[in-house]
Amino acid sequence: MPTQRIVITGIGLTAPNGDSLEEYRSNLLSKVSRIQNIETRYMGTVHAGVCNFDPLKYQKKKAVRIGTRAGSIGIYCANEAIANSGIDWEAVEKDRVGVYVGTTEHGNVETENEIYNISQYEYDTRFWTHHHNPRTVANNPAGEITINRNITGPHYAIGAACAAGNAGVIQACQMLQLGEVDFAFGGGVSESIHTFGIFAAFDSQNALARHEDPAKASRPFDMERNGIVVSEGGCLFTLERLEDAQTRGAEIIAEIAGWALNSDATDYVLPNPERQAQCMQAALKRANMVPEDIQIVNTHATSTKQGDIQECEAIGEIFGKSDSTYINNTKSFIGHSMGAAGALELAGNLPAFRDKMVHPTINVDELDPQCNVGNLVIGEPVELDRVDAIFNNSFGMLGINSSLVVTRFQD
Repeated sequence: MPTQRIVITGIGLTAPNGDSLEEYRSNLLSKVSRIQNIETRYMGTVHAGVCNFDPLKYQKKKAVRIGTRAGSIGIYCANEAIANSGIDWEAVEKDRVGVYVGTTEHGNVETENEIYNISQYEYDTRFWTHHHNPRTVANNPAGEITINRNITGPHYAIGAACAAGNAGVIQACQMLQLGEVDFAFGGGVSESIHTFGIFAAFDSQNALARHEDPAKASRPFDMERNGIVVSEGGCLFTLERLEDAQTRGAEIIAEIAGWALNSDATDYVLPNPERQAQCMQAALKRANMVPEDIQIVNTHATSTKQGDIQECEAIGEIFGKSDSTYINNTKSFIGHSMGAAGALELAGNLPAFRDKMVHPTINVDELDPQCNVGNLVIGEPVELDRVDAIFNNSFGMLGINSSLVVTRFQD
């Protein structure tokens, strides 16, 4: 089994409440959400997490026009991560760089828009765009990054539903350990809010959040939670083998200590807490750690009634006896960014290695007794004596589960 240590050396992100890690972290600690109302085709007003990054910072207008929103998010995050990593990009062997981007629903946005466009011309397909195919192929976001940064190494999308952000990181780690690449981008992107279909589908399942104040609509663990707030966003990490990072004198942000992926094999939508617990236990085992070694567990909880309860059941089984482990949730701030969720939520917690703060879960006015698990941080940040290890859960439809263990780097 490959044993090379893998470290994070750069972070690039855009979230509904921040376009840099510094802004994002500050807003998590200050309880700033920025979920807002938008108008979407056929649905009217919905709550959504909207990112405010400038796509023209790293792209020409023509590239933005012929590409995709997911591609622009990925390009922004990749470029921000390169800058954050401090690497001499011109000196990097581009054929030794890998791009592994988790996605969920990519392609729906473009297809919906194109069908609507030709509906204005009696569905005459002569008006169908010739950009459709490269926009909708599954590898699009990763491929757009390679074109933007002239990367000639391998690239592909990781289709792992809402576990895709974690899965992108895991794939990058594995490819580095196998020696297939020397420098990797791993994480996830989401363009979800630009498709009416995702809102309509959640609404038909009675799983779309509604609240008079959009900033309070995403409320995991609260008795009055009524569904998901759909968000866009992205986060990509630059990952390297430890020896390579040290050779170039990189500042090391954190180390990937362990991970696990498994499947429920039970239902299309409803999660299986037994399989989730097995995934968490496997990640701890790979990291050679026990629950008491973990200071922060970031939950996947999406504000759906049953999903929150079942994850809390799984977390209670693994971490319920650990007084040193604190539980939080990032979706209460930014909503559910689908394929980007795991990576964005991990990024929001990583600064805790320095500031020792556990950001809170917000919008919990009345805690569901069935979600009362461990040291659940609600309302206000909690300062710890130390933060050495962070555990990140991310689960998805069709029963895919992922867990990551990330540690403060110690040489």
